[in-house]
Amino acid sequence: MSRLVRDVEGGPLATQPSVVCIGAFDGLHVGHQALVRHTLARARSIGALAGVISFDPLPREFLLGAEAPPRVASARDRFERLRAMGVDLVGLLRFNARLASMSAEDFVTRVLVGRWQVAEVWVGEDFRFGHKRRGDLALLRQMGETLGFRAEAIETHEIDGQRVSSSAVRAALAVGDFDTVERALGRPYSISGKVIRGRQLGRELGYPTANQRLAGVRPALTGIFATRVHGVGERPWPAVSSLGTRPTVDGVEPLLETHLFDFDGDLYGRRIEVEFVARLRDELKFESLEALTEQMHRDAAQARAILAAQASLSNNVDRKSA
Repeated sequence: MSRLVRDVEGGPLATQPSVVCIGAFDGLHVGHQALVRHTLARARSIGALAGVISFDPLPREFLLGAEAPPRVASARDRFERLRAMGVDLVGLLRFNARLASMSAEDFVTRVLVGRWQVAEVWVGEDFRFGHKRRGDLALLRQMGETLGFRAEAIETHEIDGQRVSSSAVRAALAVGDFDTVERALGRPYSISGKVIRGRQLGRELGYPTANQRLAGVRPALTGIFATRVHGVGERPWPAVSSLGTRPTVDGVEPLLETHLFDFDGDLYGRRIEVEFVARLRDELKFESLEALTEQMHRDAAQARAILAAQASLSNNVDRKSA
């Protein structure tokens, strides 16, 4: 079972050493996964705990505020995916003024050695850390020789000769290129969260929605989408979703609103996962609720058609492979 670690300060986390990898891991793309799997393999080979050290908020979010790049995935999603991979210790360290001002040397001695008891540290080739990003692999190796741990980097992961990165995933999400996103992540893109009560406006307009807050995270995509919902039935449920600030009704906070086709049930308080299939259009501001409703009819029809076509194609492929 994975243990979540939030605090930088404190005593040793365990009675045995750890092998850790460090990074932002936003989205946990296939390059991140390769680093985590390598860390797991190294830990198992020497009888150590496998750890992943990341941060929440991400350092650039704390330092840049509204100018920071949007987030690919929430902290909860990062933790759940790392737990599913079998990581023993998942660090989502609180990145605050105190941590931002900590020197790279102090981070190594106080956090990596003092708290995580590292035997090995694995990072990406361009990894930087510490106050003003002055720490790097060379510093880790130098300090490791003195403090008794090994530090190495793994090669950059590429697909078709292109480096896989969270920034490339963000760019693909922004234009709705979900095929590229799926190749980079090794899975379809999705957002998971608990269903909350909204203003009930969708129900009044004939389109009741399951609403999910994004926990203060600025999403990497906005608009109207054909989606599938996991966690409400034996199979993914076809749906249409809106992700944005709802300008027609003067919304402010980003909200994911999902209308499940032909669904009759209570989802409040349930945790669901919304898989994005196709982007239909930008989020728009309409002159009236009537105009909004008419567009919702068109969006729903388009989403149904896209999802039905994909389901038919998938069924044909399954029959041929059988």
